[in-house]
Amino acid sequence: MMPKISIACWDYDRAMPVLDGTVPVDGFDVDPVMEPPGTLFPLSVSTAPYDVTELSFASYLIQTSRNECAYIGLPIYLSRAFRHGAIYVRNDAGIKTPRDLEGKRVGVPEYAMTLALWVRGIISDSYGVDVSKLRYRTGGLNKPGRVERLKLDLPGDLEVQAMGEDISLNSAILDGELDAIIAPAPPQAFVDGHPLIERLIGSPGLAEQEYFKDTGIFPIMHIVGVKREIAEAHPDLCPALMTAFGQARTIAMDRVRAVAEASANRTMSPWFADSYELAVSVMGPDFWTYGVKGNEAALDAICRYADEQHLSARRLSIPELFHSSAYD
Repeated sequence: MMPKISIACWDYDRAMPVLDGTVPVDGFDVDPVMEPPGTLFPLSVSTAPYDVTELSFASYLIQTSRNECAYIGLPIYLSRAFRHGAIYVRNDAGIKTPRDLEGKRVGVPEYAMTLALWVRGIISDSYGVDVSKLRYRTGGLNKPGRVERLKLDLPGDLEVQAMGEDISLNSAILDGELDAIIAPAPPQAFVDGHPLIERLIGSPGLAEQEYFKDTGIFPIMHIVGVKREIAEAHPDLCPALMTAFGQARTIAMDRVRAVAEASANRTMSPWFADSYELAVSVMGPDFWTYGVKGNEAALDAICRYADEQHLSARRLSIPELFHSSAYD
């Protein structure tokens, strides 16, 4: 009888072939668990209930640098996203460029979330922003109550304060208590078309394309982690997961290509084909890659950002990030 392992992640197109059994994990019986990151991430840094799970890359770096992570990472990048469009501002707050964020009250769901880590790194590198001068306020984006999932050791001169338990970032920016918000999803006021709230970078897609051309970086948000004792007890598991998720990624990429090139649109996105063609023209036909090779720029950048932004206990190096099988 094959050993059973639980695999927990969201229902990504690149994960579903593993979760639904289309692609087997060689030598293992998979017990799939489909939950969103907001459910899985707090569990992964606390009780760690699943054998294999989707991980916040930032949380993984923090815990790994402290030698307290229950999981060993694999370079399976379940979530990647450009983030130039993740900054929302009040248009009466005097914020016209990223440099204008210095000294302003900026809401973010968690200071330590991967989205915020990347945005701060990008605006520092690309726009010369001193991100230590932003006055951070943390809390739930559209619903109050979110808190940092990890205890942080931040310098005293870095202003990071939690909002009140009954205040969301969305309500705070509308009330004038915030000048800007950095978040992975838009605040409800922006969705509703409120005249005061707009994106700081008005054409984020163009800025993101230039960023990729300049850096070669497609930001990595979430990775796959395997419980360390499980990885040690089953030496074949990590290579088997790399193979299975790699095959699942290929299936998903082939599906995207087939939909984009079909004579009839099988999605409810009117410009799906245009988006695919643009991605290929800027990033190449295999634009969502796994593994270490070819992703060194992104991996080195996120390690540097975690160190510069006082999140990791020390600066990690690429050879420390993943299970040894990832480097074979």
